[in-house]
Parts: sequence; structure tokens; C-alpha cells
Amino acid sequence: MKFIENLEWRYATKKFDPTQKVNTSDLEKLQRAVQLSASSYGLQLYKILVIEDPELRERLKVASWNQSQITDASHLFVFCNYTDRNEQHIDDYMQLVSETQGTPVEDLKGYGDFIKQSLSGMTDLEWHNWAEKQTYLALANLLNAAAELGIDACPMEGFEPDKYNEILGLGALGLNAALIAPIGYRSSEDHTQFRKKVRKPKELLFEMI
Repeated sequence: MKFIENLEWRYATKKFDPTQKVNTSDLEKLQRAVQLSASSYGLQLYKILVIEDPELRERLKVASWNQSQITDASHLFVFCNYTDRNEQHIDDYMQLVSETQGTPVEDLKGYGDFIKQSLSGMTDLEWHNWAEKQTYLALANLLNAAAELGIDACPMEGFEPDKYNEILGLGALGLNAALIAPIGYRSSEDHTQFRKKVRKPKELLFEMI
């Protein structure tokens, strides 16, 4: 199974080759993979910034504990969750469902109201945690698609979200930086790539009931 081979090949790349860039065709494939990600209710209450600008990435590097992946990778994906519970998000999604599947939007009102009621019942903390978790689903698609294309990636929580939000002006957009993932090609000097992958044995990880 090629998919398993791809997962065995990938690792969290610590050092990228700054001379190698992901081409436009592959970048579009990665974006399409993220676009097709599963999400709760299908809402996709997040936005992904793909950052190329070297000067901006230098500023973000400082807010990422000066980790070299931020500037050496080909591109930097920043996964941002929406921070507000604006019901317009749901209305917009219902309109998109209507246009895509040819269902009258009035026929979708019951489902839309169900989603609104479900989300409105969350506390602020529950909403924040739920919204951030959605970005992890999208990140998984990015990692798997990148591995299939032979592109390296490094999922990262090691950054300062508040500083990212300030640098990228995310607060004014109702967004919060939840996760980041530099992508590109591993450097031959990254010795991490030669380490054996460490995972729990299947008999400890799974239980058939």
C-alpha cells in the first residue's frame, strides 16, 4: 500500500533546503487536498494563509522561537480558526450547499438552525477548543498529501499565536493562528531523517472489542 509507504517516509522535518521550492502545480494539489478535508458539519470554520514573503517570514521566525524551518522552507502554511460565532458563517454555508447540490436554500433551514443551536450551546472555552480542533483535521490532509508528492513538512505548535495574530493582522479578521506547517524539501544535513520512526506497538495502540 503506497499510502503506508508514504507515511513511513515522512517525518517532522527539522532542517529544510532553502534552495528548493515547491512548484505551482504541487502547491495547488496541496491546497486542493486541504480544501477537501473533513470538518464538523462541513463548515470549515478556518482560513489557511500560505506565506512566501521572506521579510514577513523573518518576523514570524522571531515569534516561532527562531526555528529555522519558518524561513528555510519553501512555503509556510498558517492554519487560522475563526474566533467569532457569527451565524453568517452557517448561512453562507447553507447557501453554498444550495448552489452546489441544487437544493432550495429554504429546504436547508432546519439543518442550519440545528447547527446554530448546537454551536450556541457551547461555552466560550468549548467554542475555542472546538474551533481550533478543526484546523488539525485540515493539517492532516496537508501532511498526507505532501507525503504522497514527496514534499516534506513540519507540523508545529511551537510558536506564539498572539504575536502571529498581531504580525498578520488576524484579530481584525476574526481569526486566530492555531497551527503552522512549513513545507519544502529536507536538507541532507537534517540528521533527523535517518532516525527510525518510533510508534507504539499495534497491540498497545488498538483494542478489538
